[in-house]
Amino acid sequence: MPHSRAPARPGEVALPFDPGAGPADAGVVFVGRVRTPWRDRDDCPHSIRAARERADGAATVEIDAPYRPGLAGLERASHVILLYWMDQARRDLVVQRPRHLGETRGTFALRSPVRPNPIALAVTRLLGVDVEAGRLTVEMVDCLDGTPLVDVKPYHPSIDSVPEATVG
Repeated sequence: MPHSRAPARPGEVALPFDPGAGPADAGVVFVGRVRTPWRDRDDCPHSIRAARERADGAATVEIDAPYRPGLAGLERASHVILLYWMDQARRDLVVQRPRHLGETRGTFALRSPVRPNPIALAVTRLLGVDVEAGRLTVEMVDCLDGTPLVDVKPYHPSIDSVPEATVG
């Protein structure tokens, strides 16, 4: 599904081309879909915290049949990292003005899905694994129902946690 071309906000800078329309540098294979209660972009929360505050229950990650054997052993993890493709996000802004900030920032200084490669990342609690059905049950995430899944990785606190990290 193509992204929407909402008008740029004051201070935003768009590329003179759509990065998704050019030749690919690499191939990305979607391995499944993320299932959430949100079907409309205007209703979808803009952060994982907001998603968990607004929705009771859990999200479901559906893994396509050929990739289901890759779930073996994942039940040992308490949390997973989901990488998903925000397929409805525009891809051409390099400077953005998020409503919640009121100032412009470069795309790579934001967690916005609007970026040349609209890949989102969520660290979420793994609540259940059904390898045979290809289904993960996870804490709620902030994406539209049916969002394409790029990858699942186990979260390792010994290497993934950075307690001294800051964002100013």
